[in-house]
Amino acid sequence: MGYSGDQFLSRLREEVCVDESGIPVKAGEGRTCFPPIYPEWLGDRAFAQAHGARFNYVVGEMARGIATPRMVIEAVRCGCVGFYGSAGLQPDAIDVGLKEVKSVLGPDQISWGANLIHSPQQPGYEARVVDLFLERGVRRLSASAYMRLSPEIVRFTALGLARAKDGSITRANHVFAKVSRAEVAEQFMAPAPENILKALAAEGRISEAQADLAAQVPVALDITAEADSGGHTDNRAAAPLFSSLCLARDRVMERSGIDANMIRIGLGGGIATPHGVAAAFQMGAAYVLTGSINQAAVESGLSERARQLLAKAGPADVTMAPAADMFEQGIEVQVLKRGTLFAMRARKLHAFYRAGASYETMSTEDRKWLDGVLGESFPAAWQKTRAYIQKANPKEASRAETDGNKRLALVARRYLFMAAQWARDGAEDRVSDYQIWCGPAQGAFNEWAAGTFLEPIKNRTVRQIALNLMEGAAHLSRAGQMRACGVAVPPTEFSFKPRHFL
Repeated sequence: MGYSGDQFLSRLREEVCVDESGIPVKAGEGRTCFPPIYPEWLGDRAFAQAHGARFNYVVGEMARGIATPRMVIEAVRCGCVGFYGSAGLQPDAIDVGLKEVKSVLGPDQISWGANLIHSPQQPGYEARVVDLFLERGVRRLSASAYMRLSPEIVRFTALGLARAKDGSITRANHVFAKVSRAEVAEQFMAPAPENILKALAAEGRISEAQADLAAQVPVALDITAEADSGGHTDNRAAAPLFSSLCLARDRVMERSGIDANMIRIGLGGGIATPHGVAAAFQMGAAYVLTGSINQAAVESGLSERARQLLAKAGPADVTMAPAADMFEQGIEVQVLKRGTLFAMRARKLHAFYRAGASYETMSTEDRKWLDGVLGESFPAAWQKTRAYIQKANPKEASRAETDGNKRLALVARRYLFMAAQWARDGAEDRVSDYQIWCGPAQGAFNEWAAGTFLEPIKNRTVRQIALNLMEGAAHLSRAGQMRACGVAVPPTEFSFKPRHFL
């Protein structure tokens, strides 16, 4: 026997009882009673406890300062874990951001961290950033775009290990590994390789005792399965990826003998609506991580022009384009397509590079096109690029002096870099060149927010986004709980409209 939607009670914070026909009745009169559900209960409680959070929800890092110190502060204040988008910033700029976060949140607040991104084009950069994190007392590091473990990540973990009085190993420094492949995840789930630990100890960068402890525990306890996301992504579907990482965890634990329950697997990429959050937790995700949808928030480091473009995007308004940091390797990032010509222009630049072209060998028409995209002549762009590369990577600069194809690649990388910067600065004359990292989640969020108070970007705060997603996920979880127990839940109850939280 079914019943109408207005008879259905999904009061999250009250016990709900139903009779044998699935009809709600007074408490104590029902055949089946359902306890309250709270958003705080979704996910792994051990995660929230370990990181001092109210919710198992992470406001993810968005590189080059898009995830601003202000965004981190607001995320922590509403009970979430927040990561500063320090990737791609120079150490001095990162230091300014870290000081701002710590000055507001205080030295004892632990629910935040900063981002470290794989940077093969900048030798020594990762070591300098990790040194800064350690000096400033950053206890949570989110590692992204890594295909293999680096000594710097191992060093960060090892320097936070100690032996407690009861013999257990305590961990002060936490690595969050953002991965999209099982073979990469396994490296973070396992203890650090012996050769890396020996080298670090021999160099005096960690102690022998810390090397011994690091050989007994996973490098990272928190693994974020990065599905179809903005920026660097393998465009993986969430469910198969999450399943793959769970199986990877089992394999690693069988080999190492470490308790599999130490490893917490979260899910990011495509997390944009209560349905996505509820589905992630139903699969067993310890936590969820949001990214693209926070870029349009008022705390974002993106300009208002760029945020307005994001707010108009649909789920299909994204595409892949060459990545600035790994242009020559053909690595791509997912970006906004609607309202910008960046992706088309970036792909054409990469096609010239792959064909072995140099500015000197291009046709007159192609040179004219390239100068137009750059906004200046290629020789002028090269001089600016050369000045930077000589400091950041002298070997590359030297090679480019005699290799026209390499010069083209370096100038193209500068254009890709500047395209992201123009979006952050809101350059009025460069809107068509904006590079805005974005996954299909942004479009899904926009559809969900349409016609509600969350549609205008002025109302999109980290707090309102997070609380609505978690409350909505709790509502959907209650509906699913009751349906699984035989209650005839109306289909319309599997929806949740944004509401304003105080």
